[in-house]
Order: sequence, then structure tokens, then C-alpha cells
Amino acid sequence: MFDYLEKQLPKLILAPTAIVTLVCMYGFIGWTAALSFTKSRMLPQWDFVGWHQYERLFANPRWHVALDNLLVFTVLFIVIALFLGLMLAILLDRNIRNDGALRTIYLYPMAVSFIVTGTAWKWILNPGLGIEKMVRDLGFTDFEFRWLVDPDMAIYTIVIAAVWQSSGFVMAMFLSGLRGVDDSLIKAAQMDGASVFRTYWHVILPVMRPVFFGAVVILSHIAIKSFDLVQSLTGGGPGYASDLPATFMYTHAFSRAQMGLGAASAMVMLAGVMAIIVPYLYSELRGKKS
Repeated sequence: MFDYLEKQLPKLILAPTAIVTLVCMYGFIGWTAALSFTKSRMLPQWDFVGWHQYERLFANPRWHVALDNLLVFTVLFIVIALFLGLMLAILLDRNIRNDGALRTIYLYPMAVSFIVTGTAWKWILNPGLGIEKMVRDLGFTDFEFRWLVDPDMAIYTIVIAAVWQSSGFVMAMFLSGLRGVDDSLIKAAQMDGASVFRTYWHVILPVMRPVFFGAVVILSHIAIKSFDLVQSLTGGGPGYASDLPATFMYTHAFSRAQMGLGAASAMVMLAGVMAIIVPYLYSELRGKKS
């Protein structure tokens, strides 16, 4: 009897977590998928209308603005965060003085929530409070920096805040990868007369290819599901000029009483995340098997 309980104890301990995960994650994913095929508005309505909500979604000009913004935001966010993270990691890998303090400073933004980041940068970029006012107070009265209220530039303010928040995390990933490179490879390159740049470019960085891939996957996931940063920084404005799919989904599902349309946009976002995660998992599992 006791042997049987001992064998079943791990299952009993994990059962509540497994049940909550199945219901609250996969259950609600299924529920959202079902809603996307109905004409639900303020409350769920189980009158199925096929692909009508998806047709409405892709005919909505605001959705196309959100997709265009997502493309701009994702590309700039990933490229700049990767570049800054790599440069910071290489700097710290050179064993400079006070690297522990610098590492803490660079990692500090990751300890702040996206809501706090968005609020802080909203103050910094506000023409009446932040950079523009500070420079004008110094005597440069013609200086303007109105990206936050410019419909054509608002999306770039989100890029600035997101890069500030995430580049330290990317730095930590690259730094751990750099510290894990075999010293014999570096010494062999130095004995062959390779410069520091060539050593990093031809020896160290190719070894870190999995770290690059992992960083891109994580940053892409952050970009696709970005909501709180946009909501606190621009609110999707001016108008809906800085809308992303996540803010589009929230606005239509909860503010405009178009639950079916919001559910359809949520499922498109899920498909985007899965398009990134599944190849990554496949690559990892295939690598372990080989």
C-alpha cells in the first residue's frame, strides 16, 4: 500500500498544476478559438458564422495598421536589441574594471515592468515635460522632439522603450555564451595572428549561433504579444497610429464589444507565436537527438 502511494505521490503533487494549466491555458485557447467562429459581441453567442470574423478582421484598415506597426517594431526591436546586447556583452567580456556594477546597471531595466517602463518614457518623451522642454530650457528654443504625438513617429517611441527594457537581458544571454566558448579556440586564433575583431567575427560568434537563435525567438515573442508597454506609453495613439495586434485585440474585445472579432485577432497572434516557437522547439529536439 505504502509502495503504491509512494509511486503515485509525484502524480498527485503535479495533478493540481496540470489541471489548472489544462483549464486556464489550453481550455481558454480552445474557448477563444470557438468564439472566433461566432458572432459574439459584448457576450458570447454560440451562433457559428464560419470564417466571417476573420474576413472582417483582414478587411479592417486598423488591423492592417497594426500589422504594419508590428513589422516595423519587430524588425527594429530585434536588430537594435541584438546589436546593443552583443556590444555590451563583448565589452564586459573584455574584463574591464567594475564589470559587476556595469552588469547590474545594464540588467536593471529588466527588473522594471513594462507598465513602469512605458510610463517613465511617456514622461521623458512628452514635449511639455521631457527632452524637448529640457533642451528648450537650455536656450535652444527651436528644438523639437514630438515623436510621441506624431502619428508617423509614435511607433518608434515604443521601439526606444522596448530596446531600453530588453537589451540588458540580451546582453546577459550573450555574456553567458561568450563565457562558455572554449579558450583553446581563442588561443589558436591568437597564435595564428588574428586580430580581436577577426577572432570574434570568425571564431567566437559562429560558435554562439544557438544563442543568437534563442535571443531572436525570445525577442520575437515579446514583440508579438506587446500590450502593456504600448498601452502605458501611447495607448495605441495618436488615434490608432501606434496600434499593435495585442492592443487591437483588447480594444475590440473589451472596449468596443466585438468579442468575436477580438477572438479572431487573438488566434492570428497565436498562429504568429507558434510559427516562431515550433521551429525553435523542433530544432532543439532534433539537436538533442543527434
